[in-house]
Amino acid sequence: MSEQVHLTAYFERIGFSGSIAPTLATLEALHALHPASIPFENLNPLLGLPVELDQASLEQKLIHDRRGGYCYEHNMMFMRVLRELDFKVTGYAARVLWNHAEGEERPLSHMVLGVEAGGALYLADVGFGSMTLTAPLRLRAGIEQETPFARYRLVGESPSYRLEAEVQGAWKAVYAFDLVERTYEDFVALNAATYPNFANMLAAARTDRDFRYSLRDFRFSTYPREGGELERRFLTSVPEVREVLSETFGINLPPAELLDPAIERLLAERPPEST
Repeated sequence: MSEQVHLTAYFERIGFSGSIAPTLATLEALHALHPASIPFENLNPLLGLPVELDQASLEQKLIHDRRGGYCYEHNMMFMRVLRELDFKVTGYAARVLWNHAEGEERPLSHMVLGVEAGGALYLADVGFGSMTLTAPLRLRAGIEQETPFARYRLVGESPSYRLEAEVQGAWKAVYAFDLVERTYEDFVALNAATYPNFANMLAAARTDRDFRYSLRDFRFSTYPREGGELERRFLTSVPEVREVLSETFGINLPPAELLDPAIERLLAERPPEST
């Protein structure tokens, strides 16, 4: 399996032109630009198409086809890019806690990264949908850390941590992970296990300089960075969904003969007001 990384194409895709030295400043710049340019989306599972994690497939889909993907695609590519830049990067598996009851047993279904920069270890994650980090976090428990869109903290102690985000003045669990290195084969297996979870829903997310955009089935939300009110509306037709996916999330859409029937099916199964 070839893992050759074409940095120039990746940099053009995310609009990066800064220093490529393996420093915290470089990591922060890449971490901000990636989720602003390459959206989170689950159209392949929705359409019954494969999700491949080899580098050639990721570059074709996320870079050349100007699509997006979910966590394994984003963070696998980001890991390989960072390693190509001589960062030391480790892939970890996480249990998603977001929007799940406290104490609920959760499977491993997410990928995050540990990145060494400036003599310290950072948590990097460019693929968690509507709560995707927009900056790396110092992998240290007990401190509150500001990012452009939210305040986060890590709870626990090595090797087990839980990431929490402050939401409307309260701390909410995002995911839990252990500092246990996972292999490519591990993530391929987790991807295969997680894939069915995305086959009967529509999800997209992107975070640019001023707004965080989120689509869950037909509920479209816009979160402003600098205060202001959350805007939310329900999409009610195939053309409306296509327009938001294309214009707001920047997705080069799959052929209409594949995508439109899938959207129509979801509209029939779960009316927008129920999402």
